[in-house]
Amino acid sequence: MSDACLIRKVTEQDLPVLLAWRNHADIRRYMYTQHEISLDEHRTWFAEASQDPSRSLLIVEEAAQAIGYVQFSNIEAGGIADWGFYARPDAPKGAGRKLGTMALSHAFGLLKLHKVCGKAIASNHASIAFHQRLGFQLEGVLRDQQRIEGAYHSLHFFGLLSAEWQTKGDLQE
Repeated sequence: MSDACLIRKVTEQDLPVLLAWRNHADIRRYMYTQHEISLDEHRTWFAEASQDPSRSLLIVEEAAQAIGYVQFSNIEAGGIADWGFYARPDAPKGAGRKLGTMALSHAFGLLKLHKVCGKAIASNHASIAFHQRLGFQLEGVLRDQQRIEGAYHSLHFFGLLSAEWQTKGDLQE
């Protein structure tokens, strides 16, 4: 799988396609900020985020086609970071697994993280199942933790340790 996929930093040339993905209804509905983002807002976010040493903004490609976006944030000296991700809205079946595998291999390899933390809105059953398939452990549920568009939502918190990822050889091949 890794022969056909690569992971690279987001560039300014990626911003139009990332904005289109991020504003797609199927992606936007699971974000904390659900309004359609303007190009100016998107460019401002990128200008700040791309200069932040505690963040890593990445594109996963397969056969020279971008299949998704991954971000690691709050990267700290102790090797713990949060991640967020989405596959492009029309990504082929299996793209999510490739995206997750590439991103986590990058996190535990190049970034040398000890732990990756994820969270999902309770209604995002696909993201919850995705985390579990990748080997994440549910570390807690915070009830009515996030207010989105005037309604409170519970959040599922996940964690994956480097040692746990290393034992998931079947996913990495």
